[in-house]
Amino acid sequence: MKIGKLNILDLENLVLKNISCKNKNVLLTGEIGNDCSAIKIDDKILYLSSDPITGATKNIGSLALNVNANDIVTTGVEPLGIMLTILLPPDIKESEISEIMKEIQSEADKLGVTILGGHTEITDAVNRVIISSTVIGVGESTQFKSKDKVVSGDRIVITKGVGIEGAGIISFEKECELKSVLSESILEKAKNLLNSISVVKEGVISKTLSKGMHDVTEGGLLGALWEMSYFYNLGIEIEYDKIYIPEEVKAITDFYKVDPLKLISSGTMVIVVDEKNLRNLLKKLEDNGIKAFDIGYFTSDERKILIKDGKAEEIAPPDSDELYKIL
Repeated sequence: MKIGKLNILDLENLVLKNISCKNKNVLLTGEIGNDCSAIKIDDKILYLSSDPITGATKNIGSLALNVNANDIVTTGVEPLGIMLTILLPPDIKESEISEIMKEIQSEADKLGVTILGGHTEITDAVNRVIISSTVIGVGESTQFKSKDKVVSGDRIVITKGVGIEGAGIISFEKECELKSVLSESILEKAKNLLNSISVVKEGVISKTLSKGMHDVTEGGLLGALWEMSYFYNLGIEIEYDKIYIPEEVKAITDFYKVDPLKLISSGTMVIVVDEKNLRNLLKKLEDNGIKAFDIGYFTSDERKILIKDGKAEEIAPPDSDELYKIL
């Protein structure tokens, strides 16, 4: 099978069809296009999300915390705590373990997240560090966003641009190679992208105006849009020319001949907003120093369309991320 998260067909047939939920207090479970599970407890809702970091060897502590925190904040709720499972190869040094933990704690401090516990193990089952995390958040039941509130005509906004996490990872993992083809300033800008992978700020800012949010991870922006279309049972129409591709992302993806719209992009939040609230949302994000772009809208049919060079292209279901073509 291909490296990366399971494609939609395999996920549906091999995983989701074999699990079920019979507890009435569970409002959301694992589902295509959904970032978190949600459990109702009295007048509160407990949100949980899990993700591993497998495609990077550097900045892995920062990535582990931010990728999971990003999922929680798609609900509009700030992350509260994190559980970590850290699997380490036998040749790792004690100093490296310490640095990973310091990095995770540093990111936790920035976001106000508590490291609640977990498991740490040396094992020859892995040949590099693997971190799998579960983040939790707690919200009011009155703030729960039902997916049936999203309708045809609702606008789709993205923050920051595309390819953020992927280009950042590649700039570190392939630094020696890229030094010969990119300017020093572009390479540094690419490295600095990993300082922008949190979407907690925009998630909290957008919570009162948004009708739903989705964090862009494996499969890139197009993968996230396909999943949202599937989740809401609506079509989408997206304008390629309105999608912002940072110059450092374009430089890296052009060199490796990969699609920046299919490159993992933690740091990009997709926000659904009623058209009447679009202007207010964009202004609110801009006032808080966050670039945001209105790139399209939901439609009443189920077609997933990207308008590029005046032609309509069908957006395919997400497959193995472009990152794995390079690393």
